[in-house]
Amino acid sequence: MILNRYPLWKYLLIVVILVVGALYAAPNLYGEDPAVQISSQDSLKAEGLTQRVEQLLQAADIQPLLVETADNGQVLARFSDTDIQLKAYDQLRTDLGDDYTVALNLAPATPEWLRKINALPMYLGLDLRGGVHFLLEVDMETAIKQKLESAADGMRRYLRDNNLRYASVNLGAQQITIRFNDGETRDTAFNELRNEYADFSFDTGNTEGVYLLSASFRETTLLEERKNALTQNITTLRNRVNELGVAEPVIQQQGGERIVVQLPGVQDTAKAKEILGATATLEYRLVHGTYADWLQAAQSGRVPLEARLYYDRQGQPVLLKRSVIVTGENVTGATAGFDQQNNLPAVFVTLDGKGAARMNDISGENIGQPMAVVYIENKIETREVNGKQVKDRRKVEEVISIATIRDQLGRRFQTTGLDQAEARDLALLLRAGSLRAPMEIIEERTVGPSLGKANIEKGFNSTIVGFLMVIVFMAIYYRVFGLIAGVALTANLILIVAIMSMLQATLTMPGIAGIVLSIGMAVDANVLIYERIREELRNGNSIQASMHAGYEKAFSSIADANITTLIAAIVLFGLGSGPVKGFAVTLSIGIVTSMFTAIMITRALVNLIYGGRRVTKLAI
Repeated sequence: MILNRYPLWKYLLIVVILVVGALYAAPNLYGEDPAVQISSQDSLKAEGLTQRVEQLLQAADIQPLLVETADNGQVLARFSDTDIQLKAYDQLRTDLGDDYTVALNLAPATPEWLRKINALPMYLGLDLRGGVHFLLEVDMETAIKQKLESAADGMRRYLRDNNLRYASVNLGAQQITIRFNDGETRDTAFNELRNEYADFSFDTGNTEGVYLLSASFRETTLLEERKNALTQNITTLRNRVNELGVAEPVIQQQGGERIVVQLPGVQDTAKAKEILGATATLEYRLVHGTYADWLQAAQSGRVPLEARLYYDRQGQPVLLKRSVIVTGENVTGATAGFDQQNNLPAVFVTLDGKGAARMNDISGENIGQPMAVVYIENKIETREVNGKQVKDRRKVEEVISIATIRDQLGRRFQTTGLDQAEARDLALLLRAGSLRAPMEIIEERTVGPSLGKANIEKGFNSTIVGFLMVIVFMAIYYRVFGLIAGVALTANLILIVAIMSMLQATLTMPGIAGIVLSIGMAVDANVLIYERIREELRNGNSIQASMHAGYEKAFSSIADANITTLIAAIVLFGLGSGPVKGFAVTLSIGIVTSMFTAIMITRALVNLIYGGRRVTKLAI
């Protein structure tokens, strides 16, 4: 007679897995506390911030549940309800001023003893928590044009450094055209530039005694530039969102030119749009000529070849050298503060190694000469013309300060000429990195917290209803074995939540649908096993032999069904986006856990109840 027994280690393994699963699923029962998050990029100002926040709240007669310092160095003040949270938010923003970033947030109310073992609740997506959804379109035309401008400046420098005299360098929409006065110089430049700029294809031509050399991007280079522009913008957006202190953001590519940004918990769409779409950066250039030269160039329209005409914020003309010293791409750090000498707003900039070396060399060679800081911002404005949406692209370039180089500059220095708000925002943008190309928000949606709460309730209710209906059906149809399946189903739900919490996965409404579906699928394995046991009993086999055969012979069918579904879920995750991925994640986890609970746990319970003893009848 075949006896159904498990060795002790299997029972212990199942118990350990269930205990660990229950511990890591538990944080999801505690919910979240309304919180205010405070941070500062200045390490000196960040010191003692926790005590200062406590004092400010106490002075305003606002009682927090807890004021603590998070792992990332930010201060988190927890409150009992949203009304107190909003009151504290307004008070702290007023008292702390622009030197600190104050943001609304929701903080997990997980007990300290669970947090010590890194047991945290799973994240909630935008549809469950509320927040804002943006669809941004990257301006690829500007990205290519900026790359062409940079290459044109490089070609000018190369020709001058190699004593190849040219008449002009003109920039078109898709190509760079260089004019020469003699064919021999043009041919020399053609051979040298072709080797120096491998990303370009070069052609020669003649017109009215002028020798032309044109350069245009290769098709492979254009594709690579578009890809790089999208990738860099996504990276920059992630950095900017991190600076804003938004928890669990979703930032991902959609198609070849669009980016989806979801910011759970954010309700201030104006500030979010301002930071996400901003393209402000800086350029440092040497000044060309005197004030008289500037006025003459502005009035006559004749600008020297080695210079460019700019205007300052008062509308006065300024001539700057074409050669750029450093740009925002060379900035590795930036903080907003005040100039110690005149107490004006300033941005303290830190350069990378390449930028620091160039700044050091050029400033050392030009001590006593003026250097200008150019504030650059690309803007896209959509207007309606004859019933059609037309996009106006313009580049705003302003000289914000001109200062005489008194000493050799290095890795860190300061920039003035901005007001306090501009300095703070510019510092944030420089820290996060510059966008390769400007973006336009073409779709915007706001999900209110009340709608998110309603979605949670609906999702929770649907899961519970589906769960109870399956258990009731199984209990009626399979009696004791049905109740055993119900216990396994409960364990399955706990393990799904625990694994998602361990992975810090984001739960969305489609994810809840995946959980509900996996609950229904989880009992499929038990149905196959139980029907096999019934069949063996009808064939006259003993009870112990029938139970053994039911589990052994049904396993291959269970494995085939679950593996094919798992493959489909993996394909959905790989090819899908957003909601589809959320569904695929929970479905995949549910398939894996259901295999364990429906086979291992139910068999362990069956062995405990019926195994190792003589049984005359099965309640199945």
